[in-house]
Amino acid sequence: MDLKPFAAVKVILAYCFFMVMANSAFGDVSYSFPEEMKRGSVIGNLAKDLGLNVNRLSARRARIDTEGNLKRYCDINANTGELTVAERIDREGLCKEKMSCLLNFDIVLENPLELHRIALHITDINDNSPVFPRNLIKLEITESADKGSSYRINDAHDSDIGVNAVQAYSLQNNAYFILNVNSNNNEGKQINLVLDKELDRELEKEVSLILTAVDGGTPPNSGTVTIHVTVLDANDNAPVFSESVYEVNLSENSPIDTLVASVKRYVQYVHSILLANDSHQISKFES
Repeated sequence: MDLKPFAAVKVILAYCFFMVMANSAFGDVSYSFPEEMKRGSVIGNLAKDLGLNVNRLSARRARIDTEGNLKRYCDINANTGELTVAERIDREGLCKEKMSCLLNFDIVLENPLELHRIALHITDINDNSPVFPRNLIKLEITESADKGSSYRINDAHDSDIGVNAVQAYSLQNNAYFILNVNSNNNEGKQINLVLDKELDRELEKEVSLILTAVDGGTPPNSGTVTIHVTVLDANDNAPVFSESVYEVNLSENSPIDTLVASVKRYVQYVHSILLANDSHQISKFES
């Protein structure tokens, strides 16, 4: 059995498929322009680029078929043949964070019927700033935490793509923390707050930091978040009394709960020793 005819059919089908895909991506005419252009801005001259007679556009009822889209983002000027912006084109609204943003539509002409595929490539502009998930990040860290301890911080999000997305982070100068940023292809950037100097609650109970994210646009946009660190107490201070020995004179007939003496530690806690029974043994210690 001769398989050559079947091979030829496969080649033809593959070629047709390639042409359909190429036409979808590039069209008879392809234009590339930035998002957020003003209404009425000229994208290109269809009559010139398609080789159409501009004087016949009105007679042939030249119009745009938007393939069922609710919005018609472009118009054709039948007098000049120019393709113009009809509606606000927001790249992030149309394509989210896809690297390529493409709009396809047809130019329809009558007498005779003629269709031309138009492809619009919408490029990104730096119209969004980095935004952190929260305006305030609260951390509780014990004063006994070791130097080098790391605390994960959620990264900022920027709806723009490429160089216009988040490029760098910086931490406001402070006495205790530094910033460690690692790039991860699957998860983006990992932001870690690293303890560079041990905390001491007796010196400072709270620490406030400002974290800034910056994109790579010109000029760059930035976003900030406040990090509030509460320093938790650790049992790291032994009591120190004002005297090493206390001498007290006590009558043998003193009733129960008679105050024997008051002693003070350097942290200003007051301790009371109470007489508990007839044998004068100390049984209660309050602080």
